[in-house]
Amino acid sequence: MMQDGPRVNGVAKTASASGAPRAAPPTPPSPTRYTRSLPEICYVLRRKVTDFLAEQPSGPGLVRDTQEQARIAMGVIEEALNRYGPDEVSLAYNGGKDCLVLLVLILACLPALLPPSAASIPTVPAPVPVPVPVAVPVQGSKQQQQRPDLPSKLPSETTIPAPADSSPQPLQAIYIAPPDPFPEVEDFVATSTQEYNLDLVRYALPMRRALEAYIGDRPSVRAIFMGTRRTDPHSEFLEHFSPTDADWPQLMRVNPLIDWHYAEIWTFIRHLELSFCCLYDRGFSSLGGMTNTRPNPALALDVEKKTFRPAYELVRDDEERLGRDSR
Repeated sequence: MMQDGPRVNGVAKTASASGAPRAAPPTPPSPTRYTRSLPEICYVLRRKVTDFLAEQPSGPGLVRDTQEQARIAMGVIEEALNRYGPDEVSLAYNGGKDCLVLLVLILACLPALLPPSAASIPTVPAPVPVPVPVAVPVQGSKQQQQRPDLPSKLPSETTIPAPADSSPQPLQAIYIAPPDPFPEVEDFVATSTQEYNLDLVRYALPMRRALEAYIGDRPSVRAIFMGTRRTDPHSEFLEHFSPTDADWPQLMRVNPLIDWHYAEIWTFIRHLELSFCCLYDRGFSSLGGMTNTRPNPALALDVEKKTFRPAYELVRDDEERLGRDSR
């Protein structure tokens, strides 16, 4: 069966004679209609995140841990957005729980970086922080050093000067679809692309070829935000900023969620009342393709494994991928 070509916001792309992707001929489907402006989307998400970080849990626990993880992640995101221009960053987005959290945190950081002319509604003042040092790995070592220059609170409300005629652009994103995607995942990617005003390109290619094609389409991209966590396969040694291997397209992988735990991801999603893919309500705790993904047996409610608890009731990191085939 022939695979789909890449798509831009749901519009199919075809390949040239040389194999390089190119835009499809005219008569595409109607373009995505964004229901809210980017500044409004960012404002609403920033307010949600600010409210969450302002909560005062009664003691140590999952909520407090998640708050601290969010502060650290936002410090990493702010550093990346200051290192790279808007056209130099993109988000790896497949509709999963991790990249959803990352998307919301990125957009919540943008109000401090948008030019004043783009802010059609005021930004939310950051809460008074409780200073917490952020541990950043020393290059080439497992030792940790204290980095007081990375904030342990929400990014500041100051704006970066920009030309008067500049306007915010939708966040660039790449969706690398498996050869057999779930229709529910495809639907959620489409609806969330519209909800969060993403500039999304879809590729049904192996990861390396998809990245090569994407860099061909978007040569200005230098860094990719990833929702990778340390418990993911082959990710135990990644840091917040990890360049790709020498034989891959040369990009900086930015991993703000690298040290988050599974339960913290769901604590963030549920506290902010974010919409998520409906498969998670059916016991899927990790999403891949239809042939290698099934509901997590650790969430089964009966011996026959026909009904399952929702994904957010799982607790242990090492049980997250029990519904995924290794091959």
